[in-house]
Amino acid sequence: MTTPPPAQHHQAIWMLLLGNLLWGVSFPLIKSLVLLQERLVPGGSSWFITASTMLPRFTLGAIVLGLICFRAVRTLTRSELRQGLGLGLSALAGMIFQNDGLQFTSASTSAFLTQFYAIMIPAWLALRTRRSPSWVVWLCGALALAGMAVLARLDWHDLKLGRGEWETLISSVFYMGQILWLGRPEFAANRALPVTTLMFVVLATGSGVMSVALAPAGAPMLALWTDPTWLGYTLILTAACTLAAFTIMNKWQPFISTTEAGLLYCSEPVFTALLALFLPAWFSLWGGLNYRNEILGVNLLVGGGLITLANVLIQLKPRNVAASA
Repeated sequence: MTTPPPAQHHQAIWMLLLGNLLWGVSFPLIKSLVLLQERLVPGGSSWFITASTMLPRFTLGAIVLGLICFRAVRTLTRSELRQGLGLGLSALAGMIFQNDGLQFTSASTSAFLTQFYAIMIPAWLALRTRRSPSWVVWLCGALALAGMAVLARLDWHDLKLGRGEWETLISSVFYMGQILWLGRPEFAANRALPVTTLMFVVLATGSGVMSVALAPAGAPMLALWTDPTWLGYTLILTAACTLAAFTIMNKWQPFISTTEAGLLYCSEPVFTALLALFLPAWFSLWGGLNYRNEILGVNLLVGGGLITLANVLIQLKPRNVAASA
């Protein structure tokens, strides 16, 4: 990839950190939405709950972005069409497995396992190019992995992966594909807003088909759209964690390397763990849920510190080397 100017590179890092903060909100928020939907529409499978959680955020997101960039959407190039479809399909698969897995594990564990692509990306690039990244890249990956393990309180003596954990790891593979697809050089000149709009259309269509196919017989779907708490949760999820976060990602990730991006996205579970200290109680108070705050411990400090160190070290590399990683 062409090395961007230093100011643009630094701005991209700060913008992507903002995007990670917004995604950090999504974990406890989606967990709250799931608990609320189980109460409002009983009898639905976990896959139905997953699809019906995704459908409104991406439908509303596609409508809003479509209105904002209507003229640009009408002039989508073949390259933008290809990029948007690829991003939408990889994100759809990743979110289906991630959101379903979140129903069988904690928000912090889900955030940890979702970021496993930080290790898979340099490994994939090494296999594809038949050239190993520098030792600094592997060191940063190891530090990020160690930080995520500490953050999730992983017990190596009693390591058991259940349904939620396996589904989240599968989602990480698809998210790796999304990051690599977004970083392809042939898409560098594409416009972020129309590409993101098409991505949302794919996500809304896929989750809509799933919702219709998996809805329990006689499900009172109107109960969702008439519940003020569900609407409030959904609007926050759409505005902050969908429209803002994905637009930031699609706009700014191409200005850094995919290896840098994979490590930078490891800050998401750190933000999630911090936000999970108080957001669950707020959402529970709002929706009458039984969703407790997580507790601040040494795991957050040590794990977050290792992940931060990994990102600092990768940025200390010579910029021409970091850009090709």
